[in-house]
Amino acid sequence: METATCPNQRSTARQRFKVAVSGKVQGVGFRPFVYRLATSEGLAGSVRNTAAGASLEVEGCPDAIARFLARLEREARPPAQIERLDREELAVTGEDGFAIAPSTHGETPSAAVLPDLAMCSECRAELLDPNDRRYRYPFTTCMHCGPRYSIIEAIPYDRARTVMRQFPMCAACQAEYDDPGSRRFHAETNACPDCGPQLALCLADGTVLARMDEALSQAVAAIRDGRIVALKGLGGFQLIVDAANDEAIARLRQRKQRPAKPFAITVRALPDAETLAHVSAVEAALLLSRAAPIVLLRQRGGGPISPGVAPDNPDIGIMLPSTPLHHLLMAALRFPVVATSGNRSGEPIAASDEEAFARLGDIADVFLTHDRPILRPVDDSVVRVIDGEATVLRCARGFAPLALTDECQAAPVLALGGHMKSSVAVARDGRIVLGPHVGDLDSAETRPAHARSVEGMEQLYSLDAAVVACDAHPDYHTTRLAEAISPAPRRAPHHLAHVLSAMIDNGLEGPVIGIAWDGTGHGGDGTIWGGEFLSVDRATWRREAHLLPFRLPGGDAAIREPRRSAIGALHTALGKRLWQRADIVPLAAFEPAQRELLRSMLARGLNSPLTSSAGRLFDAAAAILGLRQTCSFEGEAAMAVEFAARNATRRYPLPTPGILSSEQGLLVDWRPMLEDLAFKAGEGESGEILASAFIDWLAEAIAEVARYAGIERVVLTGGCFQNALLTGRTMERLRAAGFQPFRHRRVPPNDGGLAVGQAAIAAREMHEESGRCALPYPANC
Repeated sequence: METATCPNQRSTARQRFKVAVSGKVQGVGFRPFVYRLATSEGLAGSVRNTAAGASLEVEGCPDAIARFLARLEREARPPAQIERLDREELAVTGEDGFAIAPSTHGETPSAAVLPDLAMCSECRAELLDPNDRRYRYPFTTCMHCGPRYSIIEAIPYDRARTVMRQFPMCAACQAEYDDPGSRRFHAETNACPDCGPQLALCLADGTVLARMDEALSQAVAAIRDGRIVALKGLGGFQLIVDAANDEAIARLRQRKQRPAKPFAITVRALPDAETLAHVSAVEAALLLSRAAPIVLLRQRGGGPISPGVAPDNPDIGIMLPSTPLHHLLMAALRFPVVATSGNRSGEPIAASDEEAFARLGDIADVFLTHDRPILRPVDDSVVRVIDGEATVLRCARGFAPLALTDECQAAPVLALGGHMKSSVAVARDGRIVLGPHVGDLDSAETRPAHARSVEGMEQLYSLDAAVVACDAHPDYHTTRLAEAISPAPRRAPHHLAHVLSAMIDNGLEGPVIGIAWDGTGHGGDGTIWGGEFLSVDRATWRREAHLLPFRLPGGDAAIREPRRSAIGALHTALGKRLWQRADIVPLAAFEPAQRELLRSMLARGLNSPLTSSAGRLFDAAAAILGLRQTCSFEGEAAMAVEFAARNATRRYPLPTPGILSSEQGLLVDWRPMLEDLAFKAGEGESGEILASAFIDWLAEAIAEVARYAGIERVVLTGGCFQNALLTGRTMERLRAAGFQPFRHRRVPPNDGGLAVGQAAIAAREMHEESGRCALPYPANC
């Protein structure tokens, strides 16, 4: 390799290297960082964005290059994250000076696309400084914050490939963009009041009522007057009302068709959140993070929040302002507001003005919008601290797109996700990328949004999928879509996909025993699964055990009526004795004629499918304990059980979990437990104590099956493990028994993470082994 003189240095050798950098290196100020680092070491060369990440060339003395490379990894500022550096020595050119070079985009796109970032402290200081030229400008950003994913058209990330190309920079902004000493040096979202996006207040017919600061002032006045304001945020519209105004909240619920599901609120700052809720150090860090998600917190009570925000719920979802617009709004209001997704219940979030006017016109009274387009809609993320660590429940703004390592990925894969809480993933070259939450595909309005998400992810990553993966359920919308896209889609078993998603999240290979508990999932044997214990190795999986099945009278009607699950489960536990028990609460919830119909349905198995679902068992417990007989949203009954259990003043021991043998593997027999639960509830025992005992029993049942399976690593996955109490107690029991428990962190445990598991299954040649019986006695069920 050629060398040249290195003047004014200890060594006379001069070298040149090309370095390919992969990871989160676009939209994070990485090129300006490299520029400053290289010039501080006296190196020549350049840095540019590429479709794969960043590429740089450095020339200079070996000592300086070594220091540069060490500092490159050590000093990169989050959210920048270097995953890999590949070096190649080049011929010395004698070049002087260092530059940020134009991007190249000939390769297949594989660069990590950064999620949208909450406003940084430096921009916030400028926003509130009367002497700053961006004072009160609601679109203030820099290299450390602002929109990224929601505005990008293509990789690599440059202004010309984002919606910001519609806003040519003024001379002052261009000077900042070109200044190596500026925080806006090559900041692609750079703008100011003279050249950037503009705010407007509109009616649903598009009539503009006011612009810029006056628009904000009138929106503030509208909220103070109890009106509903639709606000265009980073990734879509939110519906905003005064969180203390009972009438306004009731009106929002009626218009949004959301009778009881909790709303999230936005507060000005962390001290306001701490006034309303108990906030741990971990939860505070989440609230203040660049993702700025909704964090589920335990309410203190007695604060200025209407009971209508979170009816019968001791928890509350709180987020801090994530954009300059939100900061200005909250600074003016000085009180908490409801900030909920801009949609009707079950529909996707509205992102464009036209869409918002059409779909939210009879919900919102006025629209606070702007002219910066949202190319890729993204809702607010939801996070809960479980067992002392953050668990993402909805992967959206601030987290999506989420890049995950999976060394098995080679050929391009498109994973279409599930039917509920749908999201899309793409995979290739050792990586799975999970797109943002879309919504429930029961809604006809959500299906086009899902299709746009598929198209958008394929376009962004230039993906021509060799494999299309979907859920194994034959009637899901995503299954039909997969069949339309591919002649041979890979149908991923629902609960296996849950387990694989948790394994990818935790960087695990088999063997593991996966506890996949949720409300419903296609089982492939004509029953509804949902209480599964699956052993998974690298190439095989087996249904080791499951909860004892019971019938659901009315089928899908049981999802909205926990009392039906209770009747089905109690019929399995008590048989004919059920109908003679006047003390059974869910039985009394039906009229005599309805009870007779239920008895007939169960006796004949008519419209009463079998299920092993842990979610439906939660529903049964909620009804038996008198907590919920009917529900208006998914998970409401299970939440009621968790909330009741948290208030238990003592522990009550229910019968030990029974493990039975069958041709399909082990069966977890909950019948004695449920009978005792019903008997004690009928005697008047505290529902809180019994709810706690029920969760204890479930945790012990998991530990017991883990002992039979004899696999050290235990993975908890599925929607039931959004329950912090169940997850925490199960982790505690498993650790005490010598197991290594794992739970979700970045990938949602609910169906929002299914696409990750589907992609993982598609990349592996996995086959199912028949169930086995690990018990020394014969089948007795």
